[in-house]
Amino acid sequence: ILRCLASAGCDVVVLPATATAEEIFAQNPDGVFLSNGPGDPAATGTYALPAIRAVLDKKLPIFGICLGHQLLSLALGARTFKLARGHRGANQPVKDLRSGKVSITSQNHGFAVDPDSLPSEIEITHINLNDQTVEGMRHKSLPVFSVQYHPEAAPGPNDASYFFEQFGELIDSSTKR
Repeated sequence: ILRCLASAGCDVVVLPATATAEEIFAQNPDGVFLSNGPGDPAATGTYALPAIRAVLDKKLPIFGICLGHQLLSLALGARTFKLARGHRGANQPVKDLRSGKVSITSQNHGFAVDPDSLPSEIEITHINLNDQTVEGMRHKSLPVFSVQYHPEAAPGPNDASYFFEQFGELIDSSTKR
């Protein structure tokens, strides 16, 4: 992930999942990346959601993957649920609803975002072709997007590397305002 962000032109500072909004803003970030991680997003959300909501309020670019996608969804007012079997492995087909392109993705999670709970300002951008779960989303007016899978894992092998470039472009356009 760090190499992918650096390749997209990002200078990266790593903070723990428990970082407060004040600790994040002390870094003077141009954008915030919400990484993957283990566990139940609701449990992690007890300490992470206040900071994520503060970043949203500042309208900073945000890119989340896997657990970061789930936490971003919770911060935006959606719900998550436990999958019966989870998504595991490097052979998960995901469709980009905007382009129609299907990518083979790598995944390792046991929770998903409830599509019916997403607020109207969120657009679902990607779905899992095996079970139709939400695999990607973007905010319609804020520079915020996320994917459920691991674009850095490159099972395709480079099907999803464009997300890191897209995040770099969001940061560039946001800092020019």
